[in-house]
Amino acid sequence: MRKARQRKIAHRVKRTIESMPLEEIRKARQLTQAKLAEILGVNQGQISKIEHRTDVYLSTLAAYIEALGGTLEVRAVFADREMRIDQFESLP
Repeated sequence: MRKARQRKIAHRVKRTIESMPLEEIRKARQLTQAKLAEILGVNQGQISKIEHRTDVYLSTLAAYIEALGGTLEVRAVFADREMRIDQFESLP
């Protein structure tokens, strides 16, 4: 395979990894819905609902991400810059 083709594929893979739905992030972290539900103290059905909703409370999303071992950051992206919004960093 040519170098240019390899670079193009690597770039596409990187973009895919940088942007995933919650379900895919959970799977990439090798957790089942049942195990994540246990960590969060909820039932498995609630995890499924979180993963398939398009509108989720930031506190719910932050707890979900933290249970996966991550930290949620909220950013505003403008044409000339990107800014982190920090008022949500101390969610309960």
